This record gives sequence, C-alpha cells and structure tokens, in this order.
Amino acid sequence: MSRTRPAPEAPQPLEPLVDAHTHLDACGAADAAGVAAIVDRAAAVGVQRVVTVADDLDAARFAARAAHWDERVFAAVAIHPTRANALDDATRGEIERLAADPRCVAVGETGLDLYWPGKLEGCAEPAEQEEGFRWHIDLAKRLGKPLMIHNRDADDELLRVLHDEGAPETVIFHCFSSGPETARACVDAGYVLSFSGTVSFKNAKALREAAPLVPREQVLVETDAPFLTPHPFRGAPNEAYCLPYTVRALAELRGEDADLLAAATTANAERVYGLP
Repeated sequence: MSRTRPAPEAPQPLEPLVDAHTHLDACGAADAAGVAAIVDRAAAVGVQRVVTVADDLDAARFAARAAHWDERVFAAVAIHPTRANALDDATRGEIERLAADPRCVAVGETGLDLYWPGKLEGCAEPAEQEEGFRWHIDLAKRLGKPLMIHNRDADDELLRVLHDEGAPETVIFHCFSSGPETARACVDAGYVLSFSGTVSFKNAKALREAAPLVPREQVLVETDAPFLTPHPFRGAPNEAYCLPYTVRALAELRGEDADLLAAATTANAERVYGLP
C-alpha cells in the first residue's frame, strides 16, 4: 500500500453491507470523532456496520473502546500470529477480559502465518504461533464467540490444528486467499469464508477459482482496510467505504446479483457475529 496514491473515489451505494473485518486504528482513527468520520463515509455508500479487528494488545484496547464510542462499530480482539511471542500471562489475561466485552463479537485475528518467519525481525516462530493459536481457540470456545482466522501459507497446518483442538462452533477465515481444495475443506467443515479486495485481483487465480465454490450462506465480505484495496485502486489506501467495489467484483465472479449478495452477506454477518 502506498499512502502517496489518492484515496479511491466513493463507489455507487450498495446496501445493506457489513464490513466483516477492518482496522479503524490503522486507517487513522485515534478517537471517537475519527471513528465516526470513517463510519460515516462507509454509511453513505451502504456499509452500515463494521467489525474493527486487533492484531496486538494496543489495537485490542482501541477496538474495545471504539466499539463503545459508536453503535455501528463492533470489536474482535486477539494477538496476531506473527506477534504470538508476546502472548505472556498478563497479555492473555487482558485479551480474555477484552474478548468478554459484549461489544466484542469475535476472537481474532489469530491463526498461523508461515510467510514471515525468517523474513520479519522479531516474528514469532511457527511453534510459538501454534501455541498461541491453540490458546485463542480455547478462549473462543470458553467465551462462546466466533474464531477469526489469519492464514498465510499455512492451509494444511491450520486445518490440522483446528481438527486437533476441536473448532469452535463458528470459524471465520478472514481474507480467504487460498485455492479450491482448501475452500472445499472449509466449506465441508462448516467454516465461514470472508472475501476481501484480493478477489478482484486478476492474478489471484486460485482464489478466483475458489470463490464461486462457497455456498452463499457461508460468505462474508470485508475490506481488511487500510490494506488490500480492490481493483482498480490496488495500492491506494483502503477504507470501509470501498467495500461495494469488492462485493460487486465478487458477485460478478460468482455470477450473482450484487444486491442479493449484499443482502445475503449482511444476514450472514448478523448471524455469525450476533449483531443486533
């Protein structure tokens, strides 16, 4: 992502929509006014609610506060797998407290990331990631909340751990980016697959083959903002208001009506997250 590129123009409205995974703090929000400004821009094009997601402890604290600042915002909290080596007892205790908040609708993002070890200084090693992932799985089950998965280059390993531990009732694969084989395995297991702007990338061949295979009742849509801005704005900063671009691209790929897909994914988000 390059912040030197101008922000995408607002899309034609498409409603109702729920942004199932965004990062309001990384989009620049630092207080209630900043959160409201982002969510107002989203609401103007039909994105009525957002789930802001944590990847470290500071982000988790922010997400919980943001969800109380604005009734259109909900939180998901966890420690990102690349930071799993920071998951000491004190951090676990605070994540558990934040995750128990009624405005927190999921434990995430957690999972496995086998791309960054050895490339990113300080990145948690695979064994540390797996230990942290297993702890988050247990937390989601104890709290009765959905588990939000981050997966990078770890398809088989993730499915193995979920099988070993016994998956929570609801599992969401955030920013699903894998191919048809993994999509079928997730669908068969009853997992929910959330699609981001990557589904509009012409070079995402395996993902674009997988997306039409997922039953509509197992589909969510997200921005993962400020990252993964959909085509033709790839590389520009993303934000929740850009979600209609992704939904229209996904609908075209699946051969569906965009309005019907928007309504279905919103109903799915309400069911999966227990949104009012």
